[in-house]
Amino acid sequence: MAGFLLGAVLLIVQPQIVPSRPAINSKVETSSQSVQRELLKKTSQKNDFKENIHSNGSCRQLPQTIIIGVRKGGTRALLEMLSLHPDIAAAESEVHFFDWEDHYRNGLQWYINQMPFSYPHQITMEKTPAYFTSPKVPERVYNMNQSMRLLLILRDPSERVLSDYTQVFYNHMQKHKLYPSIEQFLIKDGELNVNYKAINRSLYYIHMQNWLKYFPLDRIHIVDGDKLIKDPFPEIEKVERFLKLSPQINASNFYFNKTKGFYCLRDSGRERCLHESKGRAHPQVDTRLLEKLHEYFHEPNKKFFELVGRTFDWH
Repeated sequence: MAGFLLGAVLLIVQPQIVPSRPAINSKVETSSQSVQRELLKKTSQKNDFKENIHSNGSCRQLPQTIIIGVRKGGTRALLEMLSLHPDIAAAESEVHFFDWEDHYRNGLQWYINQMPFSYPHQITMEKTPAYFTSPKVPERVYNMNQSMRLLLILRDPSERVLSDYTQVFYNHMQKHKLYPSIEQFLIKDGELNVNYKAINRSLYYIHMQNWLKYFPLDRIHIVDGDKLIKDPFPEIEKVERFLKLSPQINASNFYFNKTKGFYCLRDSGRERCLHESKGRAHPQVDTRLLEKLHEYFHEPNKKFFELVGRTFDWH
Protein backbone atom coordinates (compact mmCIF):
# COMPACT_ATOMS: atom_id res chain seq x y z
CA MET A 1 0.00 0.00 0.00
CA ALA A 2 2.89 2.36 0.90
CA GLY A 3 4.53 1.66 -2.47
CA PHE A 4 1.28 2.45 -4.27
CA LEU A 5 0.93 5.80 -2.41
CA LEU A 6 4.56 6.70 -3.14
CA GLY A 7 4.04 5.99 -6.84
CA ALA A 8 0.93 8.17 -6.91
CA VAL A 9 2.80 11.05 -5.28
CA LEU A 10 5.67 10.81 -7.77
CA LEU A 11 3.19 10.82 -10.64
CA ILE A 12 1.57 13.99 -9.36
CA VAL A 13 4.84 15.91 -8.85
CA GLN A 14 6.41 14.76 -12.12
CA PRO A 15 7.43 17.89 -14.09
CA GLN A 16 5.47 18.74 -17.21
CA ILE A 17 7.24 18.34 -20.57
CA VAL A 18 7.02 21.53 -22.60
CA PRO A 19 7.73 21.97 -26.28
CA SER A 20 11.02 23.70 -27.21
CA ARG A 21 9.57 25.72 -30.14
CA PRO A 22 8.48 28.32 -30.77
CA ALA A 23 9.72 30.65 -28.05
CA ILE A 24 6.28 31.84 -27.04
CA ASN A 25 4.46 31.27 -23.76
CA SER A 26 1.51 29.03 -22.96
CA LYS A 27 -0.87 31.98 -23.11
CA VAL A 28 -0.02 32.41 -26.78
CA GLU A 29 -0.55 28.69 -27.37
CA THR A 30 -3.93 28.91 -25.67
CA SER A 31 -4.65 31.95 -27.81
CA SER A 32 -3.63 29.92 -30.85
CA GLN A 33 -6.19 27.25 -29.98
CA SER A 34 -8.89 29.86 -29.46
CA VAL A 35 -8.05 31.45 -32.81
CA GLN A 36 -8.46 28.04 -34.45
CA ARG A 37 -11.83 27.59 -32.78
CA GLU A 38 -12.97 31.05 -33.84
CA LEU A 39 -11.92 30.40 -37.43
CA LEU A 40 -13.64 27.05 -37.49
CA LYS A 41 -16.85 28.63 -36.23
CA LYS A 42 -17.07 30.28 -39.64
CA THR A 43 -17.67 26.85 -41.19
CA SER A 44 -21.32 26.72 -40.19
CA GLN A 45 -22.56 26.36 -43.77
CA LYS A 46 -23.10 22.61 -44.11
CA ASN A 47 -22.90 22.59 -47.89
CA ASP A 48 -19.31 23.86 -47.83
CA PHE A 49 -17.93 20.47 -46.81
CA LYS A 50 -19.88 18.60 -49.48
CA GLU A 51 -18.62 20.97 -52.16
CA ASN A 52 -15.04 20.24 -51.13
CA ILE A 53 -15.23 16.51 -51.90
CA HIS A 54 -15.11 15.31 -55.50
CA SER A 55 -16.58 12.05 -56.76
CA ASN A 56 -13.13 10.98 -58.05
CA GLY A 57 -11.75 10.89 -54.51
CA SER A 58 -10.03 14.26 -54.54
CA CYS A 59 -10.91 17.06 -52.13
CA ARG A 60 -10.02 20.59 -51.17
CA GLN A 61 -7.75 20.83 -48.17
CA LEU A 62 -5.60 23.32 -46.28
CA PRO A 63 -2.20 23.88 -47.90
CA GLN A 64 0.81 22.06 -46.49
CA THR A 65 3.17 24.52 -48.21
CA ILE A 66 2.92 28.26 -48.81
CA ILE A 67 5.10 30.47 -50.99
CA ILE A 68 5.22 33.46 -48.65
CA GLY A 69 7.12 35.89 -50.88
CA VAL A 70 8.80 38.01 -51.77
CA ARG A 71 6.93 40.42 -54.06
CA LYS A 72 8.67 40.66 -57.47
CA GLY A 73 11.03 37.91 -56.38
CA GLY A 74 9.78 35.32 -58.85
CA THR A 75 6.90 33.73 -56.94
CA ARG A 76 4.79 33.14 -60.07
CA ALA A 77 7.71 31.56 -61.92
CA LEU A 78 8.42 29.32 -58.92
CA LEU A 79 4.79 28.23 -58.65
CA GLU A 80 4.51 27.49 -62.37
CA MET A 81 7.70 25.45 -62.30
CA LEU A 82 6.65 23.44 -59.26
CA SER A 83 3.29 22.78 -60.93
CA LEU A 84 5.20 20.55 -63.35
CA HIS A 85 5.42 18.03 -60.53
CA PRO A 86 2.47 15.60 -60.45
CA ASP A 87 2.38 15.66 -56.66
CA ILE A 88 1.80 19.43 -56.46
CA ALA A 89 -1.71 20.95 -56.53
CA ALA A 90 -1.45 24.74 -56.56
CA ALA A 91 -4.05 27.46 -56.16
CA GLU A 92 -4.15 29.54 -59.34
CA SER A 93 -4.62 32.97 -57.79
CA GLU A 94 -3.07 34.79 -54.84
CA VAL A 95 -5.39 34.07 -51.93
CA HIS A 96 -4.42 36.85 -49.47
CA PHE A 97 -6.05 34.98 -46.60
CA PHE A 98 -3.61 35.82 -43.83
CA ASP A 99 -2.88 39.45 -44.75
CA TRP A 100 -6.30 40.78 -45.78
CA GLU A 101 -8.62 41.21 -42.78
CA ASP A 102 -11.81 40.76 -44.83
CA HIS A 103 -10.57 37.38 -46.02
CA TYR A 104 -9.19 36.26 -42.66
CA ARG A 105 -12.48 36.94 -40.92
CA ASN A 106 -14.17 34.48 -43.30
CA GLY A 107 -12.47 31.59 -41.49
CA LEU A 108 -10.58 28.47 -42.46
CA GLN A 109 -13.41 26.97 -44.47
CA TRP A 110 -13.35 29.96 -46.79
CA TYR A 111 -9.61 29.43 -47.13
CA ILE A 112 -10.12 25.76 -47.98
CA ASN A 113 -12.67 26.77 -50.61
CA GLN A 114 -9.93 28.71 -52.44
CA MET A 115 -7.74 25.62 -52.76
CA PRO A 116 -7.65 23.25 -55.75
CA PHE A 117 -8.96 19.70 -55.55
CA SER A 118 -6.11 17.35 -54.69
CA TYR A 119 -5.50 13.71 -53.87
CA PRO A 120 -4.18 12.49 -50.50
CA HIS A 121 -0.65 11.96 -51.87
CA GLN A 122 -0.43 15.50 -53.26
CA ILE A 123 0.85 18.67 -51.61
CA THR A 124 -1.61 21.55 -51.73
CA MET A 125 0.14 24.89 -52.19
CA GLU A 126 -0.70 28.56 -52.50
CA LYS A 127 1.40 31.67 -53.02
CA THR A 128 0.81 35.20 -51.79
CA PRO A 129 3.98 37.35 -51.94
CA ALA A 130 2.63 39.95 -49.51
CA TYR A 131 2.73 37.40 -46.65
CA PHE A 132 6.47 37.83 -46.11
CA THR A 133 6.29 41.54 -45.27
CA SER A 134 2.97 41.49 -43.36
CA PRO A 135 3.62 41.59 -39.58
CA LYS A 136 0.50 39.60 -38.58
CA VAL A 137 0.97 36.74 -41.02
CA PRO A 138 3.65 34.56 -39.34
CA GLU A 139 1.63 34.07 -36.17
CA ARG A 140 -1.57 33.42 -38.13
CA VAL A 141 0.10 30.77 -40.28
CA TYR A 142 1.58 29.22 -37.14
CA ASN A 143 -1.85 29.16 -35.50
CA MET A 144 -3.17 27.20 -38.45
CA ASN A 145 -0.30 24.75 -38.88
CA GLN A 146 2.88 24.71 -36.81
CA SER A 147 4.44 22.17 -39.21
CA MET A 148 3.94 24.27 -42.33
CA ARG A 149 6.74 24.18 -44.90
CA LEU A 150 7.41 27.65 -46.25
CA LEU A 151 9.03 28.75 -49.50
CA LEU A 152 10.65 32.18 -49.75
CA ILE A 153 12.13 33.35 -53.05
CA LEU A 154 14.43 36.37 -52.96
CA ARG A 155 16.26 38.51 -55.50
CA ASP A 156 18.93 41.16 -55.24
CA PRO A 157 17.15 43.83 -53.12
CA SER A 158 18.06 46.66 -55.51
CA GLU A 159 16.75 44.75 -58.52
CA ARG A 160 13.60 43.91 -56.59
CA VAL A 161 13.00 47.61 -55.92
CA LEU A 162 13.24 48.37 -59.64
CA SER A 163 10.89 45.49 -60.49
CA ASP A 164 8.45 46.70 -57.84
CA TYR A 165 8.34 50.14 -59.41
CA THR A 166 8.09 48.70 -62.93
CA GLN A 167 5.02 46.65 -62.07
CA VAL A 168 3.15 49.61 -60.58
CA PHE A 169 4.24 51.83 -63.48
CA TYR A 170 2.81 49.46 -66.10
CA ASN A 171 -0.38 48.99 -64.08
CA HIS A 172 -0.93 52.74 -64.33
CA MET A 173 -0.01 52.83 -68.00
CA GLN A 174 -2.60 50.16 -68.81
CA LYS A 175 -5.23 52.35 -67.16
CA HIS A 176 -3.96 55.37 -69.11
CA LYS A 177 -2.86 57.05 -65.91
CA LEU A 178 0.30 59.09 -65.41
CA TYR A 179 2.87 57.82 -62.93
CA PRO A 180 5.93 59.62 -61.52
CA SER A 181 9.44 58.61 -62.56
CA ILE A 182 11.34 56.24 -60.31
CA GLU A 183 13.73 59.05 -59.35
CA GLN A 184 10.81 60.91 -57.75
CA PHE A 185 10.27 57.92 -55.46
CA LEU A 186 13.90 57.11 -54.76
CA ILE A 187 15.09 60.65 -54.02
CA LYS A 188 13.76 63.02 -51.38
CA ASP A 189 15.50 66.26 -50.46
CA GLY A 190 18.56 65.12 -52.37
CA GLU A 191 18.91 61.86 -50.41
CA LEU A 192 17.72 58.31 -50.86
CA ASN A 193 14.08 58.09 -49.77
CA VAL A 194 14.32 55.19 -47.29
CA ASN A 195 10.59 55.50 -46.56
CA TYR A 196 9.71 54.38 -50.08
CA LYS A 197 7.65 51.19 -49.61
CA ALA A 198 9.54 49.32 -52.32
CA ILE A 199 12.77 49.86 -50.35
CA ASN A 200 11.20 48.70 -47.09
CA ARG A 201 10.03 45.50 -48.77
CA SER A 202 13.64 44.73 -49.66
CA LEU A 203 14.87 44.88 -46.05
CA TYR A 204 14.72 41.12 -45.85
CA TYR A 205 16.34 40.65 -42.44
CA ILE A 206 13.62 42.68 -40.68
CA HIS A 207 10.80 40.57 -42.10
CA MET A 208 12.73 37.31 -41.68
CA GLN A 209 13.17 37.99 -37.97
CA ASN A 210 9.41 38.08 -37.63
CA TRP A 211 9.02 34.68 -39.30
CA LEU A 212 11.78 33.10 -37.22
CA LYS A 213 9.82 33.92 -34.06
CA TYR A 214 7.37 31.21 -35.08
CA PHE A 215 9.11 28.87 -37.51
CA PRO A 216 12.60 27.39 -37.28
CA LEU A 217 14.93 28.01 -40.18
CA ASP A 218 14.69 24.39 -41.33
CA ARG A 219 11.01 25.01 -42.09
CA ILE A 220 11.77 27.92 -44.44
CA HIS A 221 13.49 27.16 -47.72
CA ILE A 222 15.00 30.18 -49.45
CA VAL A 223 15.03 30.02 -53.23
CA ASP A 224 17.64 32.15 -55.00
CA GLY A 225 15.45 34.11 -57.42
CA ASP A 226 18.40 35.42 -59.43
CA LYS A 227 19.66 31.88 -60.04
CA LEU A 228 16.14 30.67 -60.83
CA ILE A 229 16.05 33.15 -63.72
CA LYS A 230 19.47 32.16 -65.09
CA ASP A 231 19.32 28.39 -64.51
CA PRO A 232 16.02 27.18 -62.99
CA PHE A 233 16.57 23.43 -62.76
CA PRO A 234 19.11 23.30 -59.86
CA GLU A 235 16.92 25.58 -57.74
CA ILE A 236 13.83 23.45 -58.41
CA GLU A 237 15.78 20.31 -57.45
CA LYS A 238 16.49 21.87 -54.05
CA VAL A 239 12.81 22.65 -53.56
CA GLU A 240 11.85 19.05 -54.42
CA ARG A 241 14.24 17.82 -51.72
CA PHE A 242 12.92 20.33 -49.18
CA LEU A 243 9.33 19.26 -49.81
CA LYS A 244 10.39 15.60 -49.77
CA LEU A 245 9.04 15.05 -53.27
CA SER A 246 10.24 12.36 -55.60
CA PRO A 247 12.52 13.87 -58.30
CA GLN A 248 10.07 14.26 -61.18
CA ILE A 249 11.09 17.60 -62.69
CA ASN A 250 14.18 17.49 -64.91
CA ALA A 251 16.30 19.77 -67.08
CA SER A 252 14.32 18.93 -70.22
CA ASN A 253 11.30 20.70 -68.68
CA PHE A 254 13.03 24.04 -69.23
CA TYR A 255 14.13 25.76 -72.41
CA PHE A 256 15.46 29.24 -73.03
CA ASN A 257 13.22 31.43 -75.16
CA LYS A 258 15.49 33.89 -77.01
CA THR A 259 12.59 36.10 -78.02
CA LYS A 260 11.34 36.61 -74.46
CA GLY A 261 14.80 36.45 -72.90
CA PHE A 262 13.96 33.97 -70.13
CA TYR A 263 13.25 30.30 -69.55
CA CYS A 264 9.92 28.76 -70.48
CA LEU A 265 8.41 25.40 -69.56
CA ARG A 266 7.93 22.20 -71.51
CA ASP A 267 5.46 19.67 -70.10
CA SER A 268 4.47 16.46 -71.95
CA GLY A 269 5.36 18.08 -75.27
CA ARG A 270 3.38 21.23 -74.49
CA GLU A 271 5.33 24.48 -74.23
CA ARG A 272 4.29 27.50 -72.21
CA CYS A 273 5.86 30.73 -71.01
CA LEU A 274 5.05 33.08 -68.18
CA HIS A 275 2.65 35.95 -68.81
CA GLU A 276 3.95 38.81 -70.93
CA SER A 277 3.94 41.01 -67.84
CA LYS A 278 6.89 39.01 -66.50
CA GLY A 279 10.43 39.98 -67.40
CA ARG A 280 9.66 43.57 -68.28
CA ALA A 281 12.61 45.88 -68.83
CA HIS A 282 13.47 48.05 -65.84
CA PRO A 283 13.59 51.83 -66.18
CA GLN A 284 16.95 53.47 -66.90
CA VAL A 285 18.34 54.73 -63.60
CA ASP A 286 21.29 57.03 -63.10
CA THR A 287 24.41 55.06 -62.12
CA ARG A 288 25.03 57.25 -59.07
CA LEU A 289 21.50 56.60 -57.83
CA LEU A 290 21.97 52.86 -58.27
CA GLU A 291 25.18 53.06 -56.27
CA LYS A 292 23.30 54.81 -53.47
CA LEU A 293 20.76 52.01 -53.51
CA HIS A 294 23.49 49.35 -53.38
CA GLU A 295 25.26 51.14 -50.54
CA TYR A 296 22.05 51.41 -48.55
CA PHE A 297 21.35 47.69 -48.78
CA HIS A 298 24.91 46.61 -47.98
CA GLU A 299 24.49 46.48 -44.20
CA PRO A 300 20.90 45.06 -44.20
CA ASN A 301 22.05 42.33 -46.61
CA LYS A 302 24.95 41.46 -44.31
CA LYS A 303 22.54 41.14 -41.37
CA PHE A 304 20.29 38.88 -43.44
CA PHE A 305 23.19 36.63 -44.43
CA GLU A 306 24.13 36.25 -40.76
CA LEU A 307 20.53 35.56 -39.82
CA VAL A 308 20.05 32.70 -42.29
CA GLY A 309 23.65 31.43 -42.34
CA ARG A 310 23.93 31.83 -46.08
CA THR A 311 25.18 34.40 -48.57
CA PHE A 312 23.77 35.53 -51.92
CA ASP A 313 25.45 37.17 -54.90
CA TRP A 314 23.92 40.60 -54.37
CA HIS A 315 25.63 43.97 -54.89
